[in-house]
Amino acid sequence: MDEMTPPTTPAVRLKPTLLLVDDTPDYLVLMRELLQDHYQLLEALDGPTALRLAADRQPDLILLDIMMPVMDGFSVCRTLKTNPLTSEIPVIFLTALSKIEDEEIGLKIGAVDYITKPISPPILMARINLHLRLKASADFLRDNNAFLESEVQRRTNEVCAVQDVTIMSLASLAETRDNATGNHLRRTQHYVRALAEHLVKTQHPRFAPHLTAETRTRLFQSAPLHDIGKVGIPDRILLKPGPLTPEEFEIMKTHTVLGRQALERAEELLGISVPFLEMAKEIAQSHQEKWDGSGYPEGLAGENIPLSARLMAVADVYDALISQRVYKKAFPHAQAVEIIRAERGRHFDPDLVDAFLAIAPQFEQIARQFSDADPV
Repeated sequence: MDEMTPPTTPAVRLKPTLLLVDDTPDYLVLMRELLQDHYQLLEALDGPTALRLAADRQPDLILLDIMMPVMDGFSVCRTLKTNPLTSEIPVIFLTALSKIEDEEIGLKIGAVDYITKPISPPILMARINLHLRLKASADFLRDNNAFLESEVQRRTNEVCAVQDVTIMSLASLAETRDNATGNHLRRTQHYVRALAEHLVKTQHPRFAPHLTAETRTRLFQSAPLHDIGKVGIPDRILLKPGPLTPEEFEIMKTHTVLGRQALERAEELLGISVPFLEMAKEIAQSHQEKWDGSGYPEGLAGENIPLSARLMAVADVYDALISQRVYKKAFPHAQAVEIIRAERGRHFDPDLVDAFLAIAPQFEQIARQFSDADPV
């Protein structure tokens, strides 16, 4: 069976179940004789019993009298329609009340039909069969809609999982050339999300309105691609253990533009604009820009730097500081925090540094959770 095919119904079909509600025992006997060969029957002499049976046994249809002591049929119907367990069960009023006003009330509060006594057996049977068929159709559509929604969600989750794995695999190729690990990618993802969620939680006026749940998800997805352009940097520069010459540094700086161009080509191949790739392009191009305009590749300053790149700058620098590289040893967490604090308003957006300082212990926790082989 194809995985898209919903379960089929059993070949053997049980008789539909009707709930008969009337305070006159003789009338229930009469209805029983009329219906028992065609349906399974439940019976109730009062409203409270009817409500309990309806909730417990889930009949396919309810035949309901109106004039009953303790709780009349109108009250029973209203209660049925407010209970999620019974709200979809069709109700047919069988009553001696023949005024148009009573019929209007019955239909208005949710009954599917209104039949006055004395009943005509052929008419009653025809109405019951009609509403059972309508209910069966409604149930079929509801069940299939639920199945389709579940299937769409499952397929969407699969696509997202494949997308995430692909992103992480591509980004890891760039990082492994830089003697970093996939854990760097995971750490920066979580740093960026932690900063964004803190800004939303504290309702920061500059940032919270822009950091919607969808935007935060895109940030998390895009973060691993920040250094994808390093695949275009020669090993003699990328892996050099000592300081780079000015000429070498100029080549190193091109990884930002190379990253954006690679993502643009990928988007062109897709033939459509992908929201998370748009943010990934921002991060790849601008995560080395500095708040005071002294960064690269464009020398952007202040809020001209995309917010995604400003968030990434804090996350990337913190992780670079606490991580060992070919050209440096790892700094302790406390020292990394002080370095970032000192760069407030120069390298980093001042408000983002404040947010970082507020959740610095969370950064340290993330670093430990996704640590490399050697403890941070």
